[in-house]
Amino acid sequence: MTVVKSTLPEEALGVTGTALQETLVDLLGLSLIGKQAHWNVVGPRFRSIHLQLDEVVATARAHSDTVAERASALGVPPDGRPETIASTFALPGTKDGWLRDTEVVELMVSTLETAVGRLRERIEATEKADPVTQDLLITITADLEKQRWMFQAENHPHDAASS
Repeated sequence: MTVVKSTLPEEALGVTGTALQETLVDLLGLSLIGKQAHWNVVGPRFRSIHLQLDEVVATARAHSDTVAERASALGVPPDGRPETIASTFALPGTKDGWLRDTEVVELMVSTLETAVGRLRERIEATEKADPVTQDLLITITADLEKQRWMFQAENHPHDAASS
């Protein structure tokens, strides 16, 4: 059943729909990883990392809504069901139990780096298919790169400042 007719040609819609769905899964999964780490982080930098994880979750959730609405606007039904996320999620995840603050930082740097790499591939794929979606993916990439930078700075050695 087609409810919303896309303004994109069929081939472009296929590329764009795939890029949006994969991004939706990455963002929803990222928000879950962020919350899991948020609840289980321990260590001397608990508070700052705990709060920074909330920023990642808020960013991922806000962008996931925008991505899903873009897909809907193009006539592609977004799929954010738990079973879809569980079966297709491809970013590095967290382990069970308590997580040292340094582990959380390393996890978030790695997860965000992977997410950014996947987004950059989709940016390239949507360049001709749908520049509007490409622009959205560029914005998301910038926000996730900012979060990655902020986490990466957390684990920078204190003694390196004098170098």
